[in-house]
Amino acid sequence: MSAQFPVARPRRLRRTPALRRLVAETRLAPADLILPLFVKEGLAEPQPVASMPGVHQHTLDSLRKTAHEAVEAGVGGLILFGVPAVKDAVGSAGDDPDGIVQRALRELTADLGDATVIMSDLCLDEFTDHGHCGIVTADGEIDNDATLERYASVAVAQAEAGTHVVAPSGMMDGQVAAIRAALDGAGFTDLPILAYSAKYASAYYGPFRDAAECAPTFGDRATHQQDPANADESLREVLADLDEGADMVMVKPAGAYLDIVRRVRDAVDVPVAAYQVSGEYAMIEAAAEKGWIDRERTIDESLVAIRRAGANLILTYWATEVARRLSSR
Repeated sequence: MSAQFPVARPRRLRRTPALRRLVAETRLAPADLILPLFVKEGLAEPQPVASMPGVHQHTLDSLRKTAHEAVEAGVGGLILFGVPAVKDAVGSAGDDPDGIVQRALRELTADLGDATVIMSDLCLDEFTDHGHCGIVTADGEIDNDATLERYASVAVAQAEAGTHVVAPSGMMDGQVAAIRAALDGAGFTDLPILAYSAKYASAYYGPFRDAAECAPTFGDRATHQQDPANADESLREVLADLDEGADMVMVKPAGAYLDIVRRVRDAVDVPVAAYQVSGEYAMIEAAAEKGWIDRERTIDESLVAIRRAGANLILTYWATEVARRLSSR
């Protein structure tokens, strides 16, 4: 600005709601939002997740209903997580053609067609009895390369079931390359990969582990998920995934890692997603329930901040609610 006060008065452009809307630098749209959904095998009715008010483990029927509501609200996509009835050491339900995720994918794609983008999380923690993201050796270590073989098989199973995007979240070295090769070998050369490229070993995931029933039975995931103290490492991971064939990349969590979202956005020329994770959701809901914050304003502010940091896509459990609110303005 060349002019100074009192000639220059920035408040002039903040004087009315209409002026503020007109000059807003960051805009959030329903199509920017992706709704995570949980489907559990064997349920007779949807089950609320106690640590995530408003979020449910779904039956196939309630999943379809919730998906339709999201699409009607205008959300850009859905991402599916599954909880099988039986788990084992290698996550056999993950690539079972009749596994809960594959069944849900077939139903959702039959129902919705191309009305939205249906994504599938690709990991093993939801399917293993030990709750870890890969094959565990006899001495309790994650076998990276053996795990890649499982990821490749799960990717093909999800592709055959109709997923529009596979989203590998295990943070194994070489996972994108292994998945890309498997998909291409099975004839799915046009199927995109959304890589969880900068996924941190975060305490914010706690409520998700209730919803997906995937808490580790021993140890933690610090050997493969990123150290929260590191930032440069995230760019190394992102660039490696792009070299291996990722079409989009993700930062997870979002709110405490806005600096990483910005750095990734500045470094790459592909869509960048950010996952507003379960702990972020639960904290806002809990504080709002106590009457300590304005719930809707806080939700909207948190999402605008993620968008402002550079995310093109935001995974959020409020996707349908916020999409409806945005459409009514």
